Amino acid sequence: MRISPLFMAFLYFAMGAAFTLIAVHSAEETVWNIRTLLPVLIATFNFAVTVRLIIAYIKIKKANNKK
Repeated sequence: MRISPLFMAFLYFAMGAAFTLIAVHSAEETVWNIRTLLPVLIATFNFAVTVRLIIAYIKIKKANNKK
């Protein structure tokens, strides 16, 4: 059984949102510390993967419709 890119995009988006929430809650006086920047970097990676998976899903759908 294959896992849909759209489902994986949803999971990555949820993880990105969770890491963003962690970063917001860990920011106390400043955002320029490792406890805040690391979750932000991970969330950025997750959101980028989400966009790439959605683009891949659209391309797969277009390829399947041409057949």
